[in-house]
Amino acid sequence: MDFFGGDFNGAVRQIALSIVPFLLAATVHEFMHGYVAYKLGDPTAYRAGRLTLNPIAHIDPIGLLCLVFTRTFGWAKPVPVNFYLLRHKYGMAMVSIAGPLSNLVLAVISVMALHLFALLVDNVRLPEAIVSPVGMMIFYSIGINVALFVFNLLPILPLDGGRIIYNFLPENLADKYAVTEKYGFFIVLALVLTGAVRYVILPPMNLIYSLIM
Repeated sequence: MDFFGGDFNGAVRQIALSIVPFLLAATVHEFMHGYVAYKLGDPTAYRAGRLTLNPIAHIDPIGLLCLVFTRTFGWAKPVPVNFYLLRHKYGMAMVSIAGPLSNLVLAVISVMALHLFALLVDNVRLPEAIVSPVGMMIFYSIGINVALFVFNLLPILPLDGGRIIYNFLPENLADKYAVTEKYGFFIVLALVLTGAVRYVILPPMNLIYSLIM
């Protein structure tokens, strides 16, 4: 299987320039889950040492490999949350939406940074060895954060979108929906391995691009 589409050097360059934006996006995503949970009364993430912006505490090797092979998205280790300790009826939804929203904010900041960098390049003579990699890194930051925002809001447990839906369902329906969580990993894996996930997330990604760019 040719994961690199025949352009090995280009793929390696893309992966190298994607690593830092991905680490930032995944770290902020998980930190925000833990931070909101902490503010709502759950100290689990704090006690586990996950209430930090140190990427080493959050990175999942398999999620990082997924980024390498798909060059679109990956994931970090989920921050532990005890939803029973949250002091809000919709605490689960609030904690769950915090991660994707942080990625949307990072995507918007990255768009602003890209425009500012373009202005800098127009007015200051910078070496091409700096202009190209920095510009591409910011560009990848936009794509990675938009992808994480959309992917994590898919209505599949245990993704954030599934948690949000669960929190708003009546108890009898929530219990039935919760049963699907044991199949969630396999559903996501099937979407990734078949490439179908691109068809699921690309339309909303393109819509968000058109809005923030």
